[in-house]
Amino acid sequence: MRLFLGLLLGIAACSAATDSAILPFEKEPATRSISPLSATLDSLVAKQKAEGNRRAKPCSDAVFLRRVFLDVIGTLPTREEAVVFLEDKSEGKRAKLIDRLLERPEFADYWGMKWGDVLRVKSEFPINLWPNATQAYDAWIRASLRQNMPYSEFARQLLTSEGSNFRNPEVNFLRAAGSREPEALASAAALTFMGERTSNWPPKKRADLAVFFSRVGFKATKEWKEEIVFFDSSRKGAESARLPDGTEVKLDPNADPREVFVRWLLSSPKSPFAKNAANRIWFWIFGKGIIQEPDDIRADNPPSNPELLAWLAKQLESARYDTKNLLRIILNSNTYQLTTIPPAGKPQKEAGPYLVRRLEGEVLIDAINQITGGHEAYMSVIPEPFTFLPEDTRSVALPDGSITGSFLELFGRPPRDTGLLTERTAKISTTQRLNLLNSSHILSKIDKSKNLDGLIGAAKSPQEAVSSLYLTILSRYPTGEEMATIATFEETSKLGKRQKMLDVAWALLNSPEFLYRH
Repeated sequence: MRLFLGLLLGIAACSAATDSAILPFEKEPATRSISPLSATLDSLVAKQKAEGNRRAKPCSDAVFLRRVFLDVIGTLPTREEAVVFLEDKSEGKRAKLIDRLLERPEFADYWGMKWGDVLRVKSEFPINLWPNATQAYDAWIRASLRQNMPYSEFARQLLTSEGSNFRNPEVNFLRAAGSREPEALASAAALTFMGERTSNWPPKKRADLAVFFSRVGFKATKEWKEEIVFFDSSRKGAESARLPDGTEVKLDPNADPREVFVRWLLSSPKSPFAKNAANRIWFWIFGKGIIQEPDDIRADNPPSNPELLAWLAKQLESARYDTKNLLRIILNSNTYQLTTIPPAGKPQKEAGPYLVRRLEGEVLIDAINQITGGHEAYMSVIPEPFTFLPEDTRSVALPDGSITGSFLELFGRPPRDTGLLTERTAKISTTQRLNLLNSSHILSKIDKSKNLDGLIGAAKSPQEAVSSLYLTILSRYPTGEEMATIATFEETSKLGKRQKMLDVAWALLNSPEFLYRH
């Protein structure tokens, strides 16, 4: 009967999710004003005629609501939040929502997850940070995001800090490089903050960058698994070094050469630091970098829109590397708020640049738990000390890449072994579809859900129950056609009221509209 309902609604099968099949409706949103900076972004994007963005329509309020919640805080809006926004007729409601979301505590959790992938926040092999250090490192990253630490200062501390891996957690960036060798440290710095893979560099250029990390020392203490990262003045340093742009610089034998590299990285007009940061943020929001792959910047992999990338980097620099400021510009733009549905008769590429893609495993299971009131049991017993997390821990807030679960592994959570963004996969597979359709893990959450029971029990009519389910799961009201389909199901089904509505919830949770960003 559940499968029958899913087929009736045309949403049970996830395999055919495309831009034009994701949404059953789109309607014109209310008119709105736009900031000059966001308007400039739009004009730069519009120059790329191949993208066809000028012909795509603005997305509806319902689509925008769900999209911006997922992109900013990795969380679905509640039913109450959806109703308030959808019923609000004020012109500036989208901009106000963006501002509120950027200040919510969930922002640090969700973007901390993203940075955890890049910075290799993981206890076990091959990173081997150790649980105490990993949890301190993760807490430092999320605290930096909550405080909106300038990205330049964030990078500076990760690259130049000294001290205990437990008490000065930012030093774990160098410990996570996979090797204590200068070339490995330099490679991690280039990948993370320049977006460049040193495996593509000539050996001489790799060796030149390694000089700046040649006097980083590591030493153990009497505390179990504690390690001190420090500037080792006892090592003989080179008298000069060559920066990635080819400039030769003299080195002070009494000073840490990392400082020389960081000054160049953060201030040189030839440094790719700002462009790399802007490109990564664009990738995280739209699903595709202006330079793609976003961590493979090189001369023979040019940006698709060089003028746009340069402008975004300039905005980041002029705002003193306030990443929320750049996010605000992007999110308020018409470019971000375009529908993913191509204009009638136009090829798919002529819709906006926002790519339809499956929710991350952590976001997906958190959304299911939010809807049903369920939770996940996360723990790690290898290596010691054992780690047990509270039941209300959200999956996006897991502090360690070694703490995982079968659902997260099935849905593409990255192992955090390389720092490459391509480690995370967002493709849908047959196994994933079968898990959502049939696994006892998901079915039990639905069948035992006190949240859904409360929602169904509080409804004064079947129509109200259906409307509440749509607002809770899809962040929108059902269409007339959908209401008619469900009414047919109710008339033909011999199930009780509760089971009928749970079947509707099951069908919606298995819909492409729920499983994908769009």
